[in-house]
Amino acid sequence: MSLSDKPRLLVAIPMFAEVLAALAEHFEVDAAGEHPIEDPAELARRAQGCSALLVAGMPRIDAALLDACPTVRAVCSMAVGYNNIDVPACTARGVLVSNAPDVLTETTADFGFALMMATARRIAESEHFLRAGQWTQWRYDLFAGSDVHGATLGILGMGRIGQAIARRGHLGFGMPVIYHNRSRLPAEAEAPIGARWVSKEDLLREADHLVLVVPYSASSHHAIGASELAQMKPTATLTNIARGGVVDDAALAQALRDKRIAAAGLDVFEGEPAVHPDLLTVPNVVLTPHIASASLPTRRAMADLAQRNLLAVFGIGADAGRPPTALNPEVLKPAA
Repeated sequence: MSLSDKPRLLVAIPMFAEVLAALAEHFEVDAAGEHPIEDPAELARRAQGCSALLVAGMPRIDAALLDACPTVRAVCSMAVGYNNIDVPACTARGVLVSNAPDVLTETTADFGFALMMATARRIAESEHFLRAGQWTQWRYDLFAGSDVHGATLGILGMGRIGQAIARRGHLGFGMPVIYHNRSRLPAEAEAPIGARWVSKEDLLREADHLVLVVPYSASSHHAIGASELAQMKPTATLTNIARGGVVDDAALAQALRDKRIAAAGLDVFEGEPAVHPDLLTVPNVVLTPHIASASLPTRRAMADLAQRNLLAVFGIGADAGRPPTALNPEVLKPAA
């Protein structure tokens, strides 16, 4: 039993020292340190007696953990995606869940567009060639890739980030933009970004550069597999900044090896941080370690938003009682 009157908080991920110091004013903080807490047994042990958990895209928060740690009242994530959190299980137990949307939209869109460009222009592949000392002469076809300007940009998933990528492509690079989403955007949202809704089949067939920004769910699992890859142009590129599992990584590696598509750029992977070994052996893929939102100002904004949600759950600060980005606000008790 803690001797402190402060509620206990487990910060299960590495965190800014300044954020930890600010949280320590209101909570008894147990911080993960340099490495996230991912082992379920360690997580359950350290979450004993805690009133709140601060997480990101890991660790897994499920019914078993919540039942083992019944004092938990809030799970606040500094990530926008929350497929690692069983929100219905939290709701059933009165546990508030929050995420961190909006603050990372533009930074993630910057990275998605950069990854797509690096993929199209074979930047990583050519750098490896240069570093290996293999560059000895100029050739007209030396790492000749595909153009981005004027090419057709396809987007699967047209939320905030998808629209931000579309805006960059349409306004900055003169790209026709096509997209597929479960629901079509209003015409007034499509027009400024030059976007045209198409079926998924037409998206796959027409896109020169396909960018995935769809949230992960059971329905989007392997949304891009062998069948979908076979429908794409052999000159097309695929960029995934959505979530691991949206793409069948094994099927993608085979498609890249067989040159069924030209190249891919991946920031997310099934079972990450593990990467399918076949992806490590094909040259026409750019691989990055889930860093699309990784600018220091944005990561700090994500942490600050998670902190605001935490404080609000415990009646502290300007948002007291009203966590700004609660996913299940119905668990909050109405004000007396």
